Amino acid sequence: MKRSEADIEASSAPLIEHLIELRRRLIWAIAGFFGMFLICFFFAKQIFNVLVVPYQIATSWAGLDPAAVELIYTAPQEYFFTQVKVAAFGGFFLAFPVIAIQIYKFVAPGLYRDERSAFVPFLVATPLLFLLGALLVYFFFTPMVMWFFLSMQQTGGGGDAAILLLPRVSEYLSLIMTLIVAFGLVFQLPVIASLLVRAGIIGSQSLKDKRKYAIVIAFIAAAILTPPDPLSQIGLAIPTIILYEISIITARLIEKKRAERLAEAEASAE
Repeated sequence: MKRSEADIEASSAPLIEHLIELRRRLIWAIAGFFGMFLICFFFAKQIFNVLVVPYQIATSWAGLDPAAVELIYTAPQEYFFTQVKVAAFGGFFLAFPVIAIQIYKFVAPGLYRDERSAFVPFLVATPLLFLLGALLVYFFFTPMVMWFFLSMQQTGGGGDAAILLLPRVSEYLSLIMTLIVAFGLVFQLPVIASLLVRAGIIGSQSLKDKRKYAIVIAFIAAAILTPPDPLSQIGLAIPTIILYEISIITARLIEKKRAERLAEAEASAE
């Protein structure tokens, strides 16, 4: 049966409205990111100095003078593009609440009221868990990794050449950004697992049965996402395994609440 022109126009109208709404949300998200990018670029040197603090902590652990920390750049444009990367990284981090709100406003009209109430906690938990992972990197794992690299230095004397660590600004930024992103994503594991359990895709028993595979995958992911030293790899793998266990507990709580709601609904139906 052929569709009439009126039916085609009626079905295309909602699509156009959705596209207009999507464009509006994208404009707000991009504007939020661009605004935060400009602010971060203006303070890029100060932000980079803050990111150097874990390196200074590592030097104190190694028994060196934190004030003597030096970073270099070997190309004229390297430090400028490093500041651009700092601004982009900081801009996205600061603009994430705006971006998340725009995503929620675009998705919310298509959700039921109970679905909206279930979606909001995940919207709040995502940046908080990412921030928790970033703080763990900043105050512990980056200093630990840099201390490991500093311990390889050779001060010289006695006929030996001096071999000193002088990291480039771009390489140090790449290292700390990689660690922050890796830990931030790993700390989303309870959120992702909870969403999958709510959607009925996986269950707590399935997560429990696949624990041994998850442990192997955790170490493989740590080997890929972190620098090639055992401290940082173990440092990422262990929190991943702990978060996986937390995900199992969270899945059990969700299933328990779901069973209680079903029991209440059956009791009220009778």
